[in-house]
Amino acid sequence: MKQISFAQAEHQNKKKVTRRERFLAQMEALMPWQRLIGALSPSYFPTSAGKRGRPPIGLERMLRIYFLQQWYALADEALEDAIYDSQAMRDFIGIDLAIESVPDATTLLRFRHLLEKHALTQRIFEEINASLADQGLFMREGTIVDATIVAAAPSTKNKAKQRDPEMKQTRKGNQWFFGMKAHIGVDAVTGLTHSVAATSANVADVTMTGHLVREDDKRIYGDAGYLGMENYLGENKHDPDTRCCAAARRGAIKRMEDSRKKALLLAFEKTKASIRAKVEHPFHVVKNLFGYRKVRYQGLAKNQAQLLSLFALANLVLAGRCQRHLGGGSVS
Repeated sequence: MKQISFAQAEHQNKKKVTRRERFLAQMEALMPWQRLIGALSPSYFPTSAGKRGRPPIGLERMLRIYFLQQWYALADEALEDAIYDSQAMRDFIGIDLAIESVPDATTLLRFRHLLEKHALTQRIFEEINASLADQGLFMREGTIVDATIVAAAPSTKNKAKQRDPEMKQTRKGNQWFFGMKAHIGVDAVTGLTHSVAATSANVADVTMTGHLVREDDKRIYGDAGYLGMENYLGENKHDPDTRCCAAARRGAIKRMEDSRKKALLLAFEKTKASIRAKVEHPFHVVKNLFGYRKVRYQGLAKNQAQLLSLFALANLVLAGRCQRHLGGGSVS
């Protein structure tokens, strides 16, 4: 049995459990660690016969560090400092400063590049969702689609003297934005994200519908930006029984004269809006809880890789809430 340090003993004996400790304990219980390690190990531990050098840091430890970076919106150097500062983070990773040091920022950078190179964030997204599906948290009855604008740096005061060429400008209402769009498809019953896509900000929401729905979806819900979505489902995802339920434009309803028909239409729109509200929950977790409000890398590929990780982790947060709502049944 490993002897604990004085700092660990002092931390364990404190009376108050912090919000960070509660959150990390919940993620520890919900995360399908063995499933992730089994899926990612072939790319992380390639054949090393005849090669010299230090063995790589364990995959599970690097995943824990990477997830901390996503949860707390930290740059590589800031994450390294935060781990040194926070006993809760070190306990989550399993680091004892008395006998080992924290992996440096360069190690974190190389690990993130490895995830991007081998599309491993897609595997993380798939494995976490498969684990949640095994617990019955994907009902596969319908999908809600939506998109949000993620701002990018508009300045040209950089080495290349130009903006990111893959980020574009778009207008929402009377305001202009520069950046990309994060498109998601979520389960209409549980609100868990099953599809993620990243595009330039000037891409119309409705054109991405076919990338966000599942083949067996019977209902597809979207706001007024998805009017005509049935034309973008694609042949392989168009079922004659599929019903597309996009919100009506507000102006069209306002122009109607007060009548029983208008009252029924307003009631119907209110019902559709209550269903669509679930799609805002993953956006809330990613933007407000994880602090993801601006793109962090150049190019759509790197940012989509991060989006897959963020929405996979957001699914765990929402699954934890579902667990508490149902009375504490296991979701891990």
